[in-house]
Amino acid sequence: MASRRELIESELLLLQYRRGDSGALERLVGLWERPLYCYVRHLLNAEEEAKDLAQDIWITVVRKVRAIRDPAAFPAWLFKVARTHVATHFRGTRLLEPLPEDAPAAETSAADANGLSSTLNAEELRWGLSQLSPSHSECLILHFLEGFSLKEMADITSVTLGTVKSRLYYAKKALREVLEKEAKRHEQ
Repeated sequence: MASRRELIESELLLLQYRRGDSGALERLVGLWERPLYCYVRHLLNAEEEAKDLAQDIWITVVRKVRAIRDPAAFPAWLFKVARTHVATHFRGTRLLEPLPEDAPAAETSAADANGLSSTLNAEELRWGLSQLSPSHSECLILHFLEGFSLKEMADITSVTLGTVKSRLYYAKKALREVLEKEAKRHEQ
């Protein structure tokens, strides 16, 4: 999840790049390279494909980054570009909805989200996310792991704000149920 400092740094780097500092773009890519790769890997469920596609995404970003009107919107724009690339990648073989299931590679612990344990370890979280529908796991990843607002999530996924709210509610509920069921299974 991007910290407030990283979001401000992204905005400043984008402004510096627009003013001609080519090194700023390199630092911007360095800041977002790992989160973008983890997101793409989640959507593709294939490590090598994710690496290749992430490179293609960065090429698009470099070509179009000057067109971003609001530098503060860079993270959401970046993830929307990534999601569009993944959709294009799947075109003709399968649809983006539902997306392939997998869990993010990032090490993290879950926040207390309507009863979800804050002591959940990364492995449990990965497994739990892999048990959810693709749209639900993507929703949880964008909101809790990547820190996007509901509005940004709606922009990234090209759905209405109401749909995002609904998916988030049901995704948290489904994750809680999956994890509780697994915990009971281990108790027996």
